[in-house]
Amino acid sequence: MGIFNQLSPDLQEVDVIVVGGGLSDADQNLSVLVVEGGQNNYNLPEVVHPILFMSHLAPTSKATLFYQAGQEEKVGNRQLVVPAGGILGGGSSINMNMYSRAQRSDFDAWNMPGWSADEMIPYLKKLETYHGPGSKDTHGSNGPVQISGGTYRALKSENNFIEAAKKVGLSEVEGLQNLDPNNGVGAQRAVRFISPDGRRQDTAHAYLHPRLQDGKHPNLHVLVECQVIRVITDDKKNAVGVEYRPNPKFQSDTTVRSARARKMVILSSGAMGTPSVLERSGIGSPEILKRAGIPVVSDLPGVGNNYQDHHVLPYPYRTNLAPDETADAIVYGGLSVEELVKNKDPRVGWNAQDITSQIRPTEADVAQLGPEFQEAWERDFKAKPDKPLAIMALVSGFAANPTGVPLGQYVSVTAFTVYPYSRGHVHITGPSVDDPVDFRTGFFADPHDLDVKKHIWLYKKQREILRRTDMYRGEVASAHPPFAPNSKAACIKLSDGPLADVRDIEYTPADDAVIEKWLRENVATTWHSLGTCKMAPLEQGGVVDASLGVYGVNRLKVADLSIPPGNVAANTANTAYAIGERAADIFIAELGVGGKSM
Repeated sequence: MGIFNQLSPDLQEVDVIVVGGGLSDADQNLSVLVVEGGQNNYNLPEVVHPILFMSHLAPTSKATLFYQAGQEEKVGNRQLVVPAGGILGGGSSINMNMYSRAQRSDFDAWNMPGWSADEMIPYLKKLETYHGPGSKDTHGSNGPVQISGGTYRALKSENNFIEAAKKVGLSEVEGLQNLDPNNGVGAQRAVRFISPDGRRQDTAHAYLHPRLQDGKHPNLHVLVECQVIRVITDDKKNAVGVEYRPNPKFQSDTTVRSARARKMVILSSGAMGTPSVLERSGIGSPEILKRAGIPVVSDLPGVGNNYQDHHVLPYPYRTNLAPDETADAIVYGGLSVEELVKNKDPRVGWNAQDITSQIRPTEADVAQLGPEFQEAWERDFKAKPDKPLAIMALVSGFAANPTGVPLGQYVSVTAFTVYPYSRGHVHITGPSVDDPVDFRTGFFADPHDLDVKKHIWLYKKQREILRRTDMYRGEVASAHPPFAPNSKAACIKLSDGPLADVRDIEYTPADDAVIEKWLRENVATTWHSLGTCKMAPLEQGGVVDASLGVYGVNRLKVADLSIPPGNVAANTANTAYAIGERAADIFIAELGVGGKSM
């Protein structure tokens, strides 16, 4: 039992192999081997202290995998980069710690037995000890994951946003994460995957490490710094183990090895990693496998397709806030994080995101977005009032590229649309882990440009809220569309005092064209990748069934964010945790073992 970077001879065969450190439930009566490509995350400062999450975006981060897409015309011919977890705990160890839940209609739209909203509520409750507002009917009180506001709140900017949002019809809603209809509109003071004492609540620290250290789980083993190449199948198409190698980032001997699984192999490598493991195992589109030189084990064209992400733009604003009311001095300014930790500064247990909100357009807004958008709205949104069109979050700090921007106190609105019509893909190009990935985000490439139209509307709405706050001192022009100087939409800079008698900005068609060009040249990822091994009937491009079994292969399961067939109106971490909890019950029932899920 324990964490290793090499397997001892007596661990060459176990009952269950879990590929990826993001899923960590299992039964204590099973011998379980978790294989993680990255390092152990136990008590690493940059993991456990939420304010340090930005360090994981640095290109030199050893905790993050960076997937570079090919050049895409619809995003200004750029090659977008999407980060993903590359450490024990997966994305939960490096993300922004935001707690938000899918809507009731999101789960119901998956249309798979066992996965409706009512069936998922027990798992959403089971995972959490919830310290926030909202109905206790849908929130848990004794789960392994602590959900709270953390140790710090930037109350001035928080209150400013809440009051200004009311002026544009966005009221404060305490129970925004209750799953029940709220007309898809509302702002909530953020709750986070942070404990009341300020520590990140990643899956490894919540599930794995306590069991590795309590002396009661001798059959749980974790192999880190090792990359799974493929799943091994026998001539009856049973998954019987995995082939792996030590990760050359961390180890010098990269000899290929194997580990055997007597009962089950579970893939939990995320929306980016799981399809690659499947394809290297001969599971996927025959055309793609043939190009990669891999024999077909299971003809599954859906593997690696249906890639989705939430398209995000951050918009920073100048403010009159004090230095301790934003995270700028911590992230960009030279405050010693070591000293903050040593002195138990409450800002260490803060992620600087203080508000989350959901928003829907009015009927007049919809009409202005054109007939194709009107048709999509009528079909996909109008009769489902719990579905927002977009999510906005208030970040107490500068959340865009800071190059050339003077140190100061800023706030930003990160704005993303939550049901993209665009689709991308992620596929292998060869049999090796080192072969490049064929990755396309598909951002803004949908027919009729519905996704970019959403963002044009969203840019205008978020800006009107900030213009009505007392802290507003103008836009940071370098991170907003470059409107003509004579445009009514031109960015401004205020020397003192907020705007008086604020009226909505009037945008011309020329202004809209400027916004669209800016969006295409600056849209980015939210790290919310999902859908690449979707749970759906085989004839609908499905990769796994309702029990998460991979079609055409026995004893092989997938349990991560690659399985949602449709998107969720939320930061995706909570959905990932709930999938893990639901998956654990499915697997334990199939294995026929006793005891409770870990």
